[in-house]
This record gives sequence, C-alpha cells and structure tokens, in this order.
Amino acid sequence: MSEHPLLPHIRAALHQVEDPEIRRPITELGMVDDIAVTDDGDVAVRVLLTVSGCPMRAELTNRVTSAVEPLEGVRSVSVELGVMNDEQRDAMRTMLRGGQVERKIPFAEPGNLTRVIAVASGKGGVGKSSVTVNLALALAKQGRSVGILDADIYGHSIPDLLGLGDARPTVVDDMILPVPAIGGLKVISVGMLKPSRDQVVAWRGPILDRALTQLLADVYWGDLDYLLLDLPPGTGDVAMSLGQKIPTSEVLVVTTPQSAASEVAERAGTMAHILEQRVLGVVENMSWLETLCPHCGQTHRIELFGAGGGTLVAGALTERLVYDVPLLTQVPFDEALLAGGDRGTPIVETHPDHPAAAAIIELAARVADSKRGLLGQRLPLHT
Repeated sequence: MSEHPLLPHIRAALHQVEDPEIRRPITELGMVDDIAVTDDGDVAVRVLLTVSGCPMRAELTNRVTSAVEPLEGVRSVSVELGVMNDEQRDAMRTMLRGGQVERKIPFAEPGNLTRVIAVASGKGGVGKSSVTVNLALALAKQGRSVGILDADIYGHSIPDLLGLGDARPTVVDDMILPVPAIGGLKVISVGMLKPSRDQVVAWRGPILDRALTQLLADVYWGDLDYLLLDLPPGTGDVAMSLGQKIPTSEVLVVTTPQSAASEVAERAGTMAHILEQRVLGVVENMSWLETLCPHCGQTHRIELFGAGGGTLVAGALTERLVYDVPLLTQVPFDEALLAGGDRGTPIVETHPDHPAAAAIIELAARVADSKRGLLGQRLPLHT
C-alpha cells in the first residue's frame, strides 16, 4: 500500500517542532509515535510524553497543531498524547548522552560504605528539611563525615536553613565540589546551580533525571559516612528516580501527629518499599508544645496538631512491609527550632539542650546504632 502523499511533508513539519524543555526536535527524541491521514486531509498525530501529567502538554499540542495545520491539503489536525514506556525513555536518554554510558554513581557501587538516607514525607509543611539539617549536624557531632544533597528540586531550602545564602560550589573541569557548611557538613543543592535565586525550576522527565545523576555522580563528595537526601514531599519522579539510582539507600519518613499527615506519610514509606528500599523508621515532628501556665505556674504539654500520627504510620508500615518500622523519635514544637531555621542557625548547633534538639540527637544515636542489614534490601542474585 502506497504512502499518503502528505506524510513526508507532515514529518518534515514535525521535525521543526522542538520539545519546550529539551529543545530538540520531537522526531529526534522519538516522541512522534504515529501519524495518520485520511483521504479528506484529516491528520491525527500521536505524541508520546516522557512522563504522565507533563506540564507542557498544552504547549506541545499547540506546537504540533501550528506546524501541521498550514500545510497544503490538510483540513484538520488532532493531537493525541500518550506516555513513553521505560524502554523508550532509556533510548531517549542514550540519544541525549550521545550514546555514552551514564556516569557512575559512587554510592550505588558494590562495596561502597556510605550510608545513604533519604528523608521523605507524604506532604509538605511537616518540617522534613529542618529534620534533615539537624540530623546531619547531630551525626557530625558524633565525629561522622556527613553530606547533604538537597534533592527537593522545587523547594530547595537546605542552603537557607544552613545560612549559606548565595554560596556556590566550585567547579573544576567537570567535577563539582560541595559547599562546606557548619559542623563540617558538605552540601549541594539545585538552588546553588541556578543563575539566580528567584529563577523557577520547572524540570520534568529526562532533564530531571540527568540533573539528579549530575548531583550524585559529578559532585566530589570524598569519603562520607552518611549522605542525607532531602526529598521533595510526595511520591513523584524524584523519589522514584533516586530509589532506582541508589537501591541500597534507606528511607526515613517524617510526619506530624494529625491523621491527615499520617495517612499520606504512609504512601512515602510504601513507595520506598516498592522501590525495594529499606524504611529505617518514622520521625514525628511538631509532636507537642510545652508551655508555662500563667495561672498555676506548671508546665503543660499542648498537642497543637493532635496526637498519635507517628505511631499510626509506624504501625501501618510495619504491618505492610512485614518488618519492624519503629517510631524513632518525637520532636516537640519549639520556637528555637523555627527561629534557628529562619536565621540559618540549626538548633542542634546553637541550643543542643533544648527538647527539640535533644530529640534529634536521640534520633541520630538510634540511626547510628541501627545497622544497614539485608532486611528490605535488594540483593544482586542471579539465576
């Protein structure tokens, strides 16, 4: 059966359509899945997105329509959007790398001794980044070498919490040196790589994947005892990508006491299990506020956000994952914790005797005492 005479012209027109973010022709990227033309000139184009829910869906549709519609003989254009499968995404990444093998991530290599702990939460606003920073400092105070990778691509707050301001990493050829911070921490954040602080990061699919690989593989971390990853809230692309890149990483789930937060926090732990990561335990943040009563002169504990969320998450994950997922600590609501974050002076560093700091120091001790065993880990078994 002969090819419709319009098809070569349509392919040529689509070759001029660039992906809005990757800025390469969608034909080169393998995004054009199918083109159908009727005898009356009705054209249907099927375009594959790299990920579902792509924010550029409407823009891609408009670009394809605008490119094909003016062609002589075309009566109408319809665009159907699909999603690439894993094999198609891998092929596109290989093409973007020019056929080169992806850089190796040292933390994923056999025999690497760095414990990689991803700090996750089901939703934002639970203090995940504050827990990450203070836990890192508490581990450093034990004499450990600790790095922090701010993998919260869209809400990178780690530099501000550590008072790093506009600090930028030093780049030597293709090697990035992490920024030194208080307590001897080594820190890298996508916010440090932006041209300006107010620039919005709107990455997706392969761009996001490449950025994470660069932050893990191109940064010279040196010998670390711990690498803490501050994940974005939820169970999106970053959590999945990091779980695949470093399958031996462990996950710490942060929640707050109310049931709404605990229910979504369970999803973060379940996602880790799906990716075959070990869930280290649960941290309940903002557990209570201790205040001095002006009437009786006694100290009272006020549960501002309810109670029991951390216990519920730990119990649910223990049942679901079929191994013990403990509630590692409860961090009280502390004004000094909030103020320290605003000033870039973490409470573990400035007020180690405060109840919130003491809870995180206890968390660090429990993390250090726990061993990275085989339970919940992916094993390199071959048949």
